[in-house]
Amino acid sequence: MNFSKVNAHLHTPYSFSSFHDINNALERAVAENVKVVGINDFYTTEGYKEWDEGCRKRSLYPLFGIELISLNEVDQKAGLRVNDPGNPGRTYISGKGLAYPFRLAEPFASQLANVRNEANKQVEAMCEKLNNILAEKNIGFSLNIDWIKNELTKGSVRERHLAKALRLKVYEKCENNENCIKGLFNEIFDGKELKSAVENVAGVENEIRVNLLKAGSSAFVPETADAFLPMDTVCKIILAAGGIPTYPFLADDANGNYTDFESDLERVAKQLTERGFHSVEFITTRNDVKLLEKYADYLHNQGFVVTLGSEHNTPAMEPIELFARNQTVLTDRLLQINYEGACVIAAHQHVVAQGLRGYVDENGNADRTKREEFVKLGDELIRNKID
Repeated sequence: MNFSKVNAHLHTPYSFSSFHDINNALERAVAENVKVVGINDFYTTEGYKEWDEGCRKRSLYPLFGIELISLNEVDQKAGLRVNDPGNPGRTYISGKGLAYPFRLAEPFASQLANVRNEANKQVEAMCEKLNNILAEKNIGFSLNIDWIKNELTKGSVRERHLAKALRLKVYEKCENNENCIKGLFNEIFDGKELKSAVENVAGVENEIRVNLLKAGSSAFVPETADAFLPMDTVCKIILAAGGIPTYPFLADDANGNYTDFESDLERVAKQLTERGFHSVEFITTRNDVKLLEKYADYLHNQGFVVTLGSEHNTPAMEPIELFARNQTVLTDRLLQINYEGACVIAAHQHVVAQGLRGYVDENGNADRTKREEFVKLGDELIRNKID
């Protein structure tokens, strides 16, 4: 089997992204010969139509996903770090292979809308707090949340949008003068100097987040309890939308450390199965290639659907072709595992869109012995579209 290049997890401006728009993302995929691409925005499926149409024009195969943040109270009470290293119990969950055209019945549609609105409210409150800081320091401008929504987002407002908006305002006020920019940030950061070069916009925006918007900083506003749905509810929303609940591994950090939940590979595979997960994913740039292959290969051999992606949910523009940490080329085994995982998702979303049972049923149950059947169907679907 020839393994086409796959990137199964990409964010777009419908949440936050390094891409200017969806066309920008897909043109880069074409240029890098990545044939299978998965949209995977936070809390929203609004980009699906544009993603599908853009892929059709370019003979790319689209995968339809979503990402949500859940809370497992049992893990939280136990102090167990899952895939958010700073917040015990908080768990990122992706949905893969959602039905397209997208449909979601009640009460799930309202649950998704409500949690998205709560996330937006938190950012709006942070914008107000940030404006108070700017006013107290007589900076000479404020941020307009409606402008941010209209110009920088497609509906879902994230903390990163505030950082981008503030950077743009500072650069505009200083007419891109380096000394002025550094001086203004020094004032806004309470005397702390800007470390990044002004042309390094990703670095500047990350410093804005650290100094003003992250927990413990002056403009930070904590999320309310309503901003997180229980893990079980998130999985039910994904299943109701026709998708496959998928656990995103954080995996090894720069020092080779893992979270409490992920540290024992055999145990985490067993626990994920017990929690109803039959699909996992990795964001490859986070991980050492050898440790990444160790985890991905073991999980694949245990019957999980395994996919890989890059996110692109920061200001930094990275390749769409996947690499491990330090731009290390992925092994043939990782490319194979990723392609086979994408085939299962492609086959699943294809049959679910026709009202048939996919790789998982409406209750999230999967017969892992049928994975190869879905790989074969998905391979055929992908080849027919990209060849």
